[in-house]
Amino acid sequence: MNERSYSFQIPSRLNATTPIELQGFERDDVKLMVLDRENGQCEHTVFKNLPDFLHEGDVLVFNNSRTLPASLKGKQGNRNVLLRLSRKREDATWDALILGDFHQAEEPIDFPGGVSGRIKGQGSESPLVQVEFNKGGSELMDFIFKYGEPIRYEYIQEPWPLDYYQNVYGSVPGSVEMASAGRAFTWRLLHALKEKGVGIVFIQLHAGLSYYGNDRWPMPECHPEDYQVSSDAVKEIRHAKERGKRVIAVGTTVVRTLETVMTQYGQFQAAEGVTNLYISGDTPLQIVDGLITGLHEPEASHLDLLKAFMSEDKLRHAYQTALEKNYKWHEFGDMNVIL
Repeated sequence: MNERSYSFQIPSRLNATTPIELQGFERDDVKLMVLDRENGQCEHTVFKNLPDFLHEGDVLVFNNSRTLPASLKGKQGNRNVLLRLSRKREDATWDALILGDFHQAEEPIDFPGGVSGRIKGQGSESPLVQVEFNKGGSELMDFIFKYGEPIRYEYIQEPWPLDYYQNVYGSVPGSVEMASAGRAFTWRLLHALKEKGVGIVFIQLHAGLSYYGNDRWPMPECHPEDYQVSSDAVKEIRHAKERGKRVIAVGTTVVRTLETVMTQYGQFQAAEGVTNLYISGDTPLQIVDGLITGLHEPEASHLDLLKAFMSEDKLRHAYQTALEKNYKWHEFGDMNVIL
């Protein structure tokens, strides 16, 4: 991504490898770094104290996409093949990443339960390919949930169950990776936010793969994701903007969705479609005033998106502080709110 001009190293000890609830805590006990967009000042607390930093009438916008067990084990002849789904293109066709010793495009990949897939062309970008399955619709979804496993990367050793990769409010299956900015929310915390008068709104974006392996990351312009914004969500968000209240995105997926609607239609309205929007430090934000997110790798385009909220110098200082204070990275890690 052409916005990246600095880098940093994440020590292996700061990779969050275990869900915090398996360590005797609650999800909202993770650390929270609170950043001021204007002056870059940092405050450090725990996520359950988030209501202290929000005002009555502010609106939190959540992505209600639910995580699929999108890692599928199959065989081509006697060779093992690991397939990671990325995005549903048609009823029985997905963009996917194929890993394994070796695979041949013309040979079918056989999966359990009588399911097979064939490579039918290139995906949205290299190294993704299009895989057409011999089953579609609910049959294919049943197969995925029966035989699939959550996608996990090299920093996670244990095959944690799918429930640990779900947000408590996730309701519409479709993301191949957890929209992890929402992971720290508990029902108790959501209730506390409502009691304070903070609005809670849901939109939807089905997140694709965030990493292709071998130091390859998606290019946002070539990484389509399906989104949907309902008329109810539009009404709540417009009402907040009209009253001068803040609209705070829970995750970069929400930022991409809301700003896509403004970019595609020139006004904020109910919409659904596919987005290729790339948000960087040069992107003027039209809807979103704040962001709740995790901590991102220097190579990821998510970090470029944060530069739309605050300058690179302030962001660099904040991330250096997070490293010094032993914040944990990745989907089971600590959190950051930019206000």
